[in-house]
Amino acid sequence: MRLPPLAAALTAFALAGGVSVIAARTAVAVVEDVSVGEVRAALAAQGHDWASVQGDGLQVILEGAAPTEAMRFRAISAAGAIVDASRVIDNMQVVEAETPPPPDFAIEILRNDSGVSLIGLIPAATDRAALIAQMERAADGLPVSDLLDVADHPVPEHWASALRYAGRALETLPRSKLSVRPGRVRVEAISDSPEAQRKLEADLTRLKPDTVRLALRISAPRPVITPFATRFVIDEQGPRFEACSADTPEAMATIIRAATEAGAGDDVDCTLGLGVPSGQWGEAVATGVAALAELGGGSVTFSDADVALIAAQGTDPALFDRVAGRLENDLPDLFALEAVLPEAPEARPEGAPEFTARLAEAGELRLAGRLPDQLAATTVENFARARFGGDDLTLATRVTGGLPGDWSMRVLAGLEALSMLAVGELDVGPDTLAITGRTGSKTARADIAGLLADKLGRGADFDIEVAYEERLDPIAGLPSPEECLRQIAYVTADTKITFDPGSATITAEARPVVDDIAEIVRRCPELEIEVAGYTDSQGRDEMNLALSQKRADAVVEALRRARVPVAGFTAKGYGEADPIADNDTADGREANRRIEFRLSGAQAATMAEATTEDGEEAGEDAQAAPVQEAQSIDADAPQAMERPAFGPRARPTDDSDD
Repeated sequence: MRLPPLAAALTAFALAGGVSVIAARTAVAVVEDVSVGEVRAALAAQGHDWASVQGDGLQVILEGAAPTEAMRFRAISAAGAIVDASRVIDNMQVVEAETPPPPDFAIEILRNDSGVSLIGLIPAATDRAALIAQMERAADGLPVSDLLDVADHPVPEHWASALRYAGRALETLPRSKLSVRPGRVRVEAISDSPEAQRKLEADLTRLKPDTVRLALRISAPRPVITPFATRFVIDEQGPRFEACSADTPEAMATIIRAATEAGAGDDVDCTLGLGVPSGQWGEAVATGVAALAELGGGSVTFSDADVALIAAQGTDPALFDRVAGRLENDLPDLFALEAVLPEAPEARPEGAPEFTARLAEAGELRLAGRLPDQLAATTVENFARARFGGDDLTLATRVTGGLPGDWSMRVLAGLEALSMLAVGELDVGPDTLAITGRTGSKTARADIAGLLADKLGRGADFDIEVAYEERLDPIAGLPSPEECLRQIAYVTADTKITFDPGSATITAEARPVVDDIAEIVRRCPELEIEVAGYTDSQGRDEMNLALSQKRADAVVEALRRARVPVAGFTAKGYGEADPIADNDTADGREANRRIEFRLSGAQAATMAEATTEDGEEAGEDAQAAPVQEAQSIDADAPQAMERPAFGPRARPTDDSDD
């Protein structure tokens, strides 16, 4: 059936309208997609990755958090360059600007013979005139160059105490560099001698207030050893050094290796010093030690370039001739050998002459025995009074004839050697000289050996049994293991050892605290420490255990690279064991991700025994508390005992251990 003309027209009109609507919507969609794509590309090209683009018909909507108002305006301009600006809808927000952190206040104080220079940035509230006056007093009137800038920010905590301590420290440091920061002072200085170095370290540590962390790097020239002496002995007590000197670490290693091969123990102590007669000293001494080991007994003494090889009585003459001949050929040029094969001694007659000296720790000196004449007796008395003081001198000597011609020289040389000890004994016989005792000087054995070899000759027979005791060293100032732990606890109380997330790589921000720990350990010889690593409870047990072990290993390795003696250090990972906080909270997990330092071995046992003794003396209150194995890391009460897992905790702060 045919439609009426009017209906046909309406139908055609409706169809045309529908097609137009579809075409319009399609065109709008195409324009929207093209506009959004081009605007996105323009924003990305200008670095506005933070902005997102949405299309709404012909409108382009910009959303996102702009870092600054300027960045927001640039994003709008970039979009307006692509589409008509009237089509751009701004739904962006501007991130609120964070308060800029305070500046890094710090002063570098440089002092030399010409004056003092101050370089750095200080708070505006710092009393600049008083600071300069303090430095002038510390520098004893030398000119002070003020190169300081100021910033108008609040004075940081512990800034004033660090400045005061730096001023006091500068008084004792004529050539030095002091780096001062809030609550922290780093000292780099040069001392005149190793003794002066130890005294400076002890004095500076004693002066330090509790609110200041101190890092010390004080260098000292090596001592001058005259004569340069080494003496190695093999007798019924076994192989050992009675004196050992070396000019370089390489020479020391060569000498110690030869002594170890000869049967000496691992506790060989060699002194690095100046005055060596030849650059081949280490090779020469090692050759002599090996020769003596082949003989099986006796002594070999090096005094500068003079070498004395004295075999033990009863040594096979053929073996002695062979070893002595080879040693003479193997010694480097310049060294001269004197080899002696002692004859069997005659029976010593009863009442053979003897001279003895006894030095008590309180300073009393008693001399007894025989002297050849009155002049010798007067000389010995005057020498003893000059060396030891005359108030506590007791004389029980007598003049007699028939003494060897070098008797007086042997007595005076022995007394001079005895004066190097804090307590000791000297015995002089017709063919022997023996000195034993204790000293507070680490170089005393080498000094005595050099003195006796120089005074008595290369072939002289003498015995030295001298032990170093730290308590007798008046300037050592060495802290106990417990004090070392407290110092480590202090430097790690507010600064954590941090790692890259999920790894065992120490971050650059944690290097300063590792350096501070290294400085402490250098002043704590033979420290036995366990470096324990812990994680939070997130992640699998085996992965956490492996990660904690790697982090503990990383801390020990970092200390080793800082040239710290870590022979007594052990690294152990405990994974998520022994949590100190709730693992269900972010703060608790952060607290559980930590590094702990604790005493180990005999030092831990000694500390536990001391704690037990203290508890017994404390009575019932002590019995109610468990015996602790270590120190707390509470910075406000570093000596408090809190829990078995002891020592300072320097906690990793990455977000996850997974």
